[in-house]
Amino acid sequence: MTYKVGLLGLGTVGTGVAKIFQAPAGRHPLLPDIEIALVGVRSLNKQRDVAIDAEIVTDDLESIVNDPAIDIVVEVIGGIEPAKSLILKAISNGKHVVTANKAVIARYGNEIFTAAKQKGVYVMLEAAACGGIPVIQVLKQSLGGNRISELTGIVNGTTNYILSRMYFEGADFEATLAEAQKLGYAEADPTADVDGFDAADKMAILASLAFGDRIKLEDIYREGIRSITSADINYAKELGFTIKLLGIARRIEAKDDQDRHLEIRVHPTLIPIQHPLANIHGVTNAVRIEGDPIGEVVLSGPGAGSGATASAVVADIINVVAVLKSLPNQINQLMGCSHEHYAQIAPIENTVTQFYARLLTHDKPGVIGDLGTAFGKHSVSLNAILQKNTIHDGLAEIVVVTQKVSELNFQQAIATIRDLPTLHSIPTVLRVI
Repeated sequence: MTYKVGLLGLGTVGTGVAKIFQAPAGRHPLLPDIEIALVGVRSLNKQRDVAIDAEIVTDDLESIVNDPAIDIVVEVIGGIEPAKSLILKAISNGKHVVTANKAVIARYGNEIFTAAKQKGVYVMLEAAACGGIPVIQVLKQSLGGNRISELTGIVNGTTNYILSRMYFEGADFEATLAEAQKLGYAEADPTADVDGFDAADKMAILASLAFGDRIKLEDIYREGIRSITSADINYAKELGFTIKLLGIARRIEAKDDQDRHLEIRVHPTLIPIQHPLANIHGVTNAVRIEGDPIGEVVLSGPGAGSGATASAVVADIINVVAVLKSLPNQINQLMGCSHEHYAQIAPIENTVTQFYARLLTHDKPGVIGDLGTAFGKHSVSLNAILQKNTIHDGLAEIVVVTQKVSELNFQQAIATIRDLPTLHSIPTVLRVI
């Protein structure tokens, strides 16, 4: 029996998927049993980087999800609409879905997976987070016997590329962003990447799988990397750190086992140079998972691009076909979604971590004492302090790294410091892992 695939989208990822099916030699033996029967595109006249029979190409995307001959719908068009509506229509028609669409899953996963469960179909999303790294498969299956306590990841290649270039070359953010756009690593509108939206989408998906609850995207604390300067990169180096945009999700221990809370946040973070994520550079993604009994697992690899994402999409297609062949009338519990409840996400004010702050002060006697008094007033202890000579206009640059402290206490201390007559400004505040 041949299983028929309807491919929605023939851009970078869709082209990669088609090329894999056109050259099945040496790949999984199930590939010859799978056929791309229809391909949906926005424009029939666009030049393609892959040869596709014109008879199976259409710009009527809805006709594909409504076609009774199609077994699996592969959505790689991206964006919210029409992707979301097409996915839901495919499910309502009893079709299995493979998607690379992190934005739709992060925002509408509740609706999509509820519909899929009711219809008895699979929604597969390996390609929606971290490209070619099989992290979703690992969380759903390989680590199924573990109690996950923490998941930390570099899940956005664009920001990792920018911060890596800044680290190694000393360039400023804007110049490095422009270079990333020129090379195609960053979009013309880089907001989703540099402001942390893309990473938050992925963390919503990964945290849901790691901790077994649905996640509301709006509950995830998010900051981007626009405030990072070459000065911050250099101070981090001097203190033994590098700076990465991290997604952090961890279980908060509570006395009452029924009081389950998670901490999920995305923000630029100082990482000790000996940390396993510190040496992940360029567009590479990496995820560190901590669980009981396994301990620490680190997965790394290409996080985006035609090859990496297409690899994940095709793996999902193969998994669906394998199950349909072996269990045609049953649902494989390892592939479905059983989450029904939303996690309680702790507010950022409850976070306990270290902080890095770079302050500009008027170069006058007593400045350090004023800062120490303000921090001490709010129970903030300092781990390190660097004071540089006057840099310009009579201003001195002071960098502090705190010991672990609650977010609430630290922000109260910063508010007090902002009122000091000796303070000029606070250009950067970052968290430390």
